Amino acid sequence: MISPGKFSHNCEAMENNTYIEKIQIGKSSLWKDNTPLLSKLDIELTERCNFKCIHCYINLPEGDKTAKSRELSTEQVKTILNEAASLGCLTVRFTGGEPLLREDFEELYTYTRKLGLKVILFTNASLISPHLIELFARIPPLKEIEITVYGMCEQTYEEITRTPGSFNLAWRGINLLLENKIPFVVKSVLLPSNMDERKKFVSWASTIPWMDHSPNYVVFLNLRARRDLENKNRIIKKFRLSPEESIKFLLDGNESYTKDTLEFCNHFIGPPGDNLFTCGAGLRSGCVDAYGNFQPCMLLRHPDVVYELKSGTLKDALDPFFSKEVREKKAQNSDYLSRCARCFLKGLCEQCPAISWMEHGTLDTPVEYLCKIGHAQARYLGLLKEDELAWEVEDWEARIAQLTNKNIDQ
Repeated sequence: MISPGKFSHNCEAMENNTYIEKIQIGKSSLWKDNTPLLSKLDIELTERCNFKCIHCYINLPEGDKTAKSRELSTEQVKTILNEAASLGCLTVRFTGGEPLLREDFEELYTYTRKLGLKVILFTNASLISPHLIELFARIPPLKEIEITVYGMCEQTYEEITRTPGSFNLAWRGINLLLENKIPFVVKSVLLPSNMDERKKFVSWASTIPWMDHSPNYVVFLNLRARRDLENKNRIIKKFRLSPEESIKFLLDGNESYTKDTLEFCNHFIGPPGDNLFTCGAGLRSGCVDAYGNFQPCMLLRHPDVVYELKSGTLKDALDPFFSKEVREKKAQNSDYLSRCARCFLKGLCEQCPAISWMEHGTLDTPVEYLCKIGHAQARYLGLLKEDELAWEVEDWEARIAQLTNKNIDQ
């Protein structure tokens, strides 16, 4: 067992560490401007995964030779990392698929840290090995590793992953991290198979030293991001929560849900008009997929908003392509303009170009599932009557203010 305590974090150790390079601040491109062009970057190292999760919006088989042959090479990823660092990027998130399937993961990880970038690793933990533990202890990622846990017992876990042996492999990796004090946090996805294990999961997660909050859950499942497997989409839809189930989940153990949500509404919701991009997608951030396409966010793969890095640069993608061509796009769909553009629930409802793309292959088609979830929350909060539609309500600001004040008084 490796003891991280053996690895000194004092200044003397840093002086001798080969993965740190000292530079003069005045000569660093990071400091020529108060606002870096790129602050964080997601890189999908592969879409392949050693699990076959029933709900996954992206995974391809581990042995998919066609996908592997198309993936960015080690040198191509390094070129992207170099440019990211030159643009002011401070954090890189490696994700997938399962990023640890990449045979060059250690080389890419070490290279990223040598550039001075913090690393977030999204993993299922099944490929965490003593060798990787030694690597993470010697060269800390500086951000917690993020692990998705699918169940607290073998039957539940493997009903979701559809991979024999995955439970024992994942928990072996988790225990290696715990034993060697490598910081990590956990999250999960809410499915019928593991719904009864939530309390057990939350209780266990509270014992992890680096968990300072309850574990996050993916609740509203996304369809296939590449719109490639309609059969898989039908399976995913079967596991989605109903509006009633979603309210039950949001309320479970959350005594301040109404107060907190109304406070959120008071500051962040309102009709978006015909602007498609009301989030931070493409603003000093983005995602490079496994094949060298730069997307405004991890989910949005519509060809009109994707920039091919093999024929351009991150800088060109961020500005002018993302900043001017993409973020200035307006909705054209008549249903969107008559409903979503006028709906004050934007914020409670997660309608966005990425989810419209996954559901419909467009940027601006209303997603009925999200609409129902948003309306269910608004009715529970008292913002809507049972027969009202949010895009027809004009006094929404007064309603929010009235209910917010009422909750404060209580």
